[in-house]
Amino acid sequence: MNCYADKIFIKGNVYTVDKFFSKASAIAVRGGNIMWAGADDQAEKYIGSGTAVVDLDGLTVLPGLIESHMHVLMYGEKLMNIDCFGKTKTEILREVKTAYENACPGQWITGAGWDETKWAGKKLPAKEELDEVSPDIPVFLTRVCTHLSWANSAALMVAGIDGKTADPAGGEIHRTPSGDATGVLVDTAANIVQRLAPPMEGLRREKAYILAQSDLLANGFTAVHDLALWEPYDMNSIKFIARLYEKGLMKISISSYISAEHAEEIYELGPFSGAFGGKFSMRGVKIFADGSLGARSAWLLDDYADRSGHRGNCRYSDEELYAMMYEARKNGFQITTHAIGDAANNQVINIYDRLLKNLPEPADHRLRIEHAQILRRDDMKRLLELGVIPSMQFTQCTSDIGMTEKRIGDSRLEGTYAWRELIDGGAVIPGGSDAPVELINPFHGIYAAVSRKNRSGQPDGGWRPEQKITRKEAIRAFTIWGAYASFEERIRGSIEIGKKANLTIIDRDVMSCPEEEIKDTNVVATILSGEKAYGEFLM
Repeated sequence: MNCYADKIFIKGNVYTVDKFFSKASAIAVRGGNIMWAGADDQAEKYIGSGTAVVDLDGLTVLPGLIESHMHVLMYGEKLMNIDCFGKTKTEILREVKTAYENACPGQWITGAGWDETKWAGKKLPAKEELDEVSPDIPVFLTRVCTHLSWANSAALMVAGIDGKTADPAGGEIHRTPSGDATGVLVDTAANIVQRLAPPMEGLRREKAYILAQSDLLANGFTAVHDLALWEPYDMNSIKFIARLYEKGLMKISISSYISAEHAEEIYELGPFSGAFGGKFSMRGVKIFADGSLGARSAWLLDDYADRSGHRGNCRYSDEELYAMMYEARKNGFQITTHAIGDAANNQVINIYDRLLKNLPEPADHRLRIEHAQILRRDDMKRLLELGVIPSMQFTQCTSDIGMTEKRIGDSRLEGTYAWRELIDGGAVIPGGSDAPVELINPFHGIYAAVSRKNRSGQPDGGWRPEQKITRKEAIRAFTIWGAYASFEERIRGSIEIGKKANLTIIDRDVMSCPEEEIKDTNVVATILSGEKAYGEFLM
């Protein structure tokens, strides 16, 4: 029997991220899967006349990284539209003006990433500023948190929003003292405008997916959890992604989480996993319980420290939320719920508890909460007891340090981004970026997790340093814990026999380099099923 490898990697610094976080220097691949990993002096027995040998020359190898929370189409769309990230208001308006001058009939001007807290004056924008550079073409720009949007008068007019329009449930239309809409829309209020924008279809939509995939591969990702947001998944969306795989355009693995509001047709299909050679799964449903701290729409138990009388936006009543979750679980779907504020997390944990009592099977539920940013002590305890997975985005903590303190005040910081306590209590924390909300680079996330600092190295010693996690834990968050969170730990997430030969090869040892250098790590190559998907050299 032929027991030779198709390909063997030697002379590497390999972290298997198995149960023992073992070290190796060589990896043998056969049929796209790992057939062996161990020391170089044992590798020769796997090398035959047809075996390709790749000398890693000491490079560090991790299991193929997993992005556990992002929005693939939205990220690709960001790469095609106006990028407001890190830009001043003047720079954004200049780009809108250029887009206006080059616009085609029927086109809207869209973009994302603005952040008023980084602008002089730190004030929210107004529709009149956009009207000056785009008087008759709708403009719709999403804030960096994705829970706040800035529209011009043309966009508001198309949507029928004026001073008499009531706030929708779970949203808010910002108004002037006289009651006129300012152009700033929160959560579901933004949906009124967003749903009228020309849909991204055909070749343009295909291009967005391909651009997003290119960035994912360049950052070492081999799999992604695609969480529904502004691009709600319906049957047409699932079919579109399937066609990309059929055409050979999609190579990265996608676990899709569909929007519960658009799930009726999907429920008829039922969950599936492992399509297209184990690359495409659709077994999860996502629900929103609240908004974001940046938009002051995260639902809090007490008033915002910087907006008296305001506690954010509850999306659904308890009964509405329970009904959606019951339907999803009854149809065999994993459930994940966006919850940031302590009131939202309390509501979700209460309903998860009720749901598991009424529908106890399957016992291995892997219910998730996306973000879980602000937790009361007793809710944290119940989350752990129920076995709920807190899916967290480490760079959101370090990007929002100052803003978080202003929004909720010092007295409520104790249970905020409580990574250390959650892990010590037995939680698995899958890591992600929430891109395009944050930069997609996973090594920024690993650095934030172990240092509690932003990319500028602030604050000294880290923010609430008692909640730091170890390097091993941070790497697990972007590998095996991500795989576990989508029921895929048997096929990916570690370098072990029988798993996909997905590897991320990097230019430094993130386990031993100075802490400040972790964020500067570069990806040398990304390997999918033993084949190079990104990289200028090797193989």
